[in-house]
Amino acid sequence: MKIYTKTGDRGTTSLFGGKRVSKADLRIDTYGTVDELNSWIGLVRDQEVNQNRKELLVEIQDRLFTIGSMLATEPGNTKVNIPTLRESDIQYLEKEIDAMDAALPPMRFFVLPGGHTAVSFCHLARTVCRRAERLTIALQATEEVNALVIQYLNRLSDYLFMLSRKMAQELKIEETPWKPRMDE
Repeated sequence: MKIYTKTGDRGTTSLFGGKRVSKADLRIDTYGTVDELNSWIGLVRDQEVNQNRKELLVEIQDRLFTIGSMLATEPGNTKVNIPTLRESDIQYLEKEIDAMDAALPPMRFFVLPGGHTAVSFCHLARTVCRRAERLTIALQATEEVNALVIQYLNRLSDYLFMLSRKMAQELKIEETPWKPRMDE
């Protein structure tokens, strides 16, 4: 597989199935953001505090490649064989969220991102996930998008928030509450 093909030198790229579109196309921006998210998840996975979660995070990265494949395929193209996303993938995230929630103190305030580099990486992944979700919803307004993609990204951002809290707990980092300044 050759790394450079020169076919994109004029600002276009191919979707799975061969259709050429602008590299500025919303579909390209959407799956490019999912790719960016996948890289952030890799960085989160590489943190020492997540050694026991590596398999789970690799599975999430695999699902993000699946989502990227789905988004990179022209709607209605049934000739391209791509992996599938399942309802059970969302349920798996929910199970992990519930387990972390049961082990964490209840939320009494909004949390400011930070406190430790590893926790900050997780918050960055969460915000990129939210952006990927917004772009996917925008794409859905103009083209068909599998509803499970939006559901998975929504649940993944929830998972990443809970993971950031769990990482802070394991690292013994005190969460910083947001204390809004109010005019008196």
